[in-house]
Amino acid sequence: MTDGTTSVATHHSVCPLDCPDRCSLEVRVQDGRVVALDGSRVNPVTAGFICEKVRRYPERVYAKDRLLHPARRVGAKGEGRFEPISWDEALDLVAKRLQQIRDVHGGEAILPFAYGGSNGLIAQGTADERFFRAIGASRLDRTVCAAQTGAVNQALYGKMASVDLPDFARARLIVIWGANPKHGNVHLMPYLKKAREAGGRVVAIDPRCTMSAAYIDEHLPVYPGTDIALALGLIHHLERMGAVDRSFLEAHATGWERVLARAREWPPDHAAAVCGVEARKITALAEAYAASDPALIRCGWGLERNRNGEAAVAAVLALPAIAGKFGRPGGGYALSASEAYGVNADRLAGIAEPRTRHINMSQLGRVLLEADPPVRALFVYDCNPAVTLPDQNRVRQGLRREDLFTIVFDQVMTDTARFADVLLPATTFLEQTDLAVSYGTYGVMLSEPVIPPVGESRPNDEVFRALLPRLGIRDAGPDGDERLRAALAAIEGPLAGSGEGDRRLERLRKERVLRFNFPGESPVQFATVFPKTEDGKVHLWPAELGDDPYRFLEPPLDPDHPLALISPATDRTICSTLAETSPDLGYVELHPEDAAARGLREGEDVRVHNRLGEVVVPLRLNPDLRPGVVNLPKGMWNRHTRNGSVGTALVSDEVSPVSGGARFNDARVDVGPAEPSARD
Repeated sequence: MTDGTTSVATHHSVCPLDCPDRCSLEVRVQDGRVVALDGSRVNPVTAGFICEKVRRYPERVYAKDRLLHPARRVGAKGEGRFEPISWDEALDLVAKRLQQIRDVHGGEAILPFAYGGSNGLIAQGTADERFFRAIGASRLDRTVCAAQTGAVNQALYGKMASVDLPDFARARLIVIWGANPKHGNVHLMPYLKKAREAGGRVVAIDPRCTMSAAYIDEHLPVYPGTDIALALGLIHHLERMGAVDRSFLEAHATGWERVLARAREWPPDHAAAVCGVEARKITALAEAYAASDPALIRCGWGLERNRNGEAAVAAVLALPAIAGKFGRPGGGYALSASEAYGVNADRLAGIAEPRTRHINMSQLGRVLLEADPPVRALFVYDCNPAVTLPDQNRVRQGLRREDLFTIVFDQVMTDTARFADVLLPATTFLEQTDLAVSYGTYGVMLSEPVIPPVGESRPNDEVFRALLPRLGIRDAGPDGDERLRAALAAIEGPLAGSGEGDRRLERLRKERVLRFNFPGESPVQFATVFPKTEDGKVHLWPAELGDDPYRFLEPPLDPDHPLALISPATDRTICSTLAETSPDLGYVELHPEDAAARGLREGEDVRVHNRLGEVVVPLRLNPDLRPGVVNLPKGMWNRHTRNGSVGTALVSDEVSPVSGGARFNDARVDVGPAEPSARD
């Protein structure tokens, strides 16, 4: 301003990250530039605070890696050399090449590649889905996370509505199983504390302890891939002590007799020998679970990422039915709330899904190198597959194909963007309109731009709407407020304002959040919400999970690589988003005993390796990590390691038998001193 004063305003927004909390935000803008982010109370769960990851989001908005203009490749694939072009040039080039590929090889030669955890109902599933369905592209199965839990929850309960976060405070026993709320669900933490203050107990089951004694009472360090043994051991002891709720099971469940028969094969001593948790602790937990009312299991996503993932999730989700823990607030299980929204994907896209081939995203490397017919065009958006998917070296080999036309539409120069033929700059959530839903709480919020687009960046829906007519598709779908109304109409769950038609958007703009109309304001399993299976019962031995849903497969055994690899979220990252703002993210953790056995010291560069690859990073010692386990943080970029490879280079692209989910935690590695050349 010419008089030397500055313009400062505070705006409402919504965090887009792949996290259950879906925080409401206050964004401070000074002279058109974001200067601060903090939590608001629009979403009551946010309670005015946010995680450090999101607080640093302006660093991404104004990062030196921010993509500001469309560009085309001028160097070798992976080199990251591009020249700027105009948006019209970029869109015309993309449309021309996709049309050529479609004409010669068919639409299935085009593979859209996106993962939607950090998007709302406008940024993904609308114009983009309309575009790829209209051209007959291959369909992507998003299996890198939640495939196993989703398949099991669907088979057992029809994805019954999950316990809401505030009701955790009512529970007298909470079992946090395979989840890390401190780093990936921070707004659950206050409710854990409230539950304990009211006399409840919290038990965490995880290969490493991530929460302090202020939040949990006990940590059970299960060995990766053996959660099924622990869960069946608990069921075994519940039956032995007469704590099976047979009246509930007879009225509300099928297949429970077979589950009990299987659990009889797993007495606590046997379960303990497999899972690494002492038998006395297994029996004590079973007894505490039986005696606590209400009791709640928070089933996370960590226990699914192995060959026993589906069986483990089935056994864990069977526990509240076996013990009769439903029917009261704070009792039952919590997993994903997303299905309760009832989003009609066909209605959202405005076009029916075609019957084209399915591609499993967790096997991208082998797909790019071996698929028949071949994938000839890859359109990557909202995703960074070069570092996040299994078998990184094979993924990179596929991305180097000169005959693969690759478009990357992103906010910053990711490791994947370096392989692009055409780069398209995307807006951040602070520069676009979106409808935010959640998989941890129940409410819809509206996020609208608080700053103009940085550079020439554009929102997803605008770009795909611009591509549609370029490929001869006249109907681009609704725009402006009509797209918001259409997206709200696609939500078929009990959202406030149902039946109000167009007034729902106006109400959302006024109130900033639309909550669900559950009786009593939150879902109570088997009281106000019930299984969405055909008969309304829990199917504890469902045919959808195969002939033997509770079959135990021995974890991988490799004498040359005896350590189990895990890759959980950190205080800096949930996925690869924002990892570029954390230069110190590259490290590996070992228990001091494992380090001492290998003659390794804190801070030295080490080589984490197996037959698929290696990662060279500094070593950190962590006594809260169980022996026999290696922790390489989730979300690392190639720049974070000494040799330009991340933990996914050590992970096979084998997938789970039912849902096709990734099996990250099946990787077995060893750790040794880095070669001198790797440390230079």
